[in-house]
Amino acid sequence: MKILNQKIELGQSVQIKMDFARLNTRSKIEVPIIVERGKKPGPCILLIGGIHGDETNGVEIVRQIVTRGLNKPERGTVICIPLLNVFGFLNQSREFPDGRDLNRVFPGSNTGSLASRFAFHLINEIIPPVDYCIDYHTGAAQRFNYSQIRIDQGDEETLKLAKIFGSPYIVYSKSQEKTFRKTMVKLGKKVLLFEGGKSLNLDKIVTQVGIQGAINVMHELGLRDFSTKITKQTNAEQPVIITNSKWIRAKHSGMYRSSVSAGQKVEKGVKLGSISDPFGDFESSFKCTQEGYILNSNHAPVVNQGDALFHIGFK
Repeated sequence: MKILNQKIELGQSVQIKMDFARLNTRSKIEVPIIVERGKKPGPCILLIGGIHGDETNGVEIVRQIVTRGLNKPERGTVICIPLLNVFGFLNQSREFPDGRDLNRVFPGSNTGSLASRFAFHLINEIIPPVDYCIDYHTGAAQRFNYSQIRIDQGDEETLKLAKIFGSPYIVYSKSQEKTFRKTMVKLGKKVLLFEGGKSLNLDKIVTQVGIQGAINVMHELGLRDFSTKITKQTNAEQPVIITNSKWIRAKHSGMYRSSVSAGQKVEKGVKLGSISDPFGDFESSFKCTQEGYILNSNHAPVVNQGDALFHIGFK
């Protein structure tokens, strides 16, 4: 196997530095690529976090997988990139220094923007040997995502792996053009996109779901025997499959209070929350218009008209 022009044999453990971009001070930014190969051949899985620099919970999940030695396979290969967008992480921001969203420039260009060049090298020099990928994300702008796996509808193998991952929800979500997931799927890779938690925040429950999901998938793919770390799901614990969804947006600006929580099933007519002015003269509540599941909840205390408050999914 070759990654960044470095040959890696079966049974080897290496850390390779991806350093295609620099700060405007000319200082190198190095992104560690942690590669663990089993002694026997098998599939290759990529576990990646921090495509958005402020989505720290995804970074924490992959970091814990590495520090606990869960990324060491008996066969096949596990590639871990705990933090891809080091630039954004340093600035506690989603974007690259050029102001672009890295997850909107794939597959990139060798002559494009800084983010586009970075994406180009990732796709062309690291991704080729990858068969499967778990891409870890969180909600943005104080919006909390309940643990969920997002996949394209119609791919039975990916759906099977999503069920094995074991998150509470599986969301059929069409991947957008120029995203990492869309590019990977076009290349024939199987991708599970995990959403859990919110930006600039670490959540222990979300972290555990993300780690356990990776263990479940690696076991299923035969990379390593994790039998002692897996418990069989009961029928009640089977993931709910969401076939469509919609956002509930604020009709007014003001102070916001939620009446329900992320992950909760809500019936038609249930009060979702209310918005008021800060002076006690105005308050408006809003209700759920149909039965569904709260996939995402806004945790901001003050919102503007049009802000996303809830993402509600439907079977």
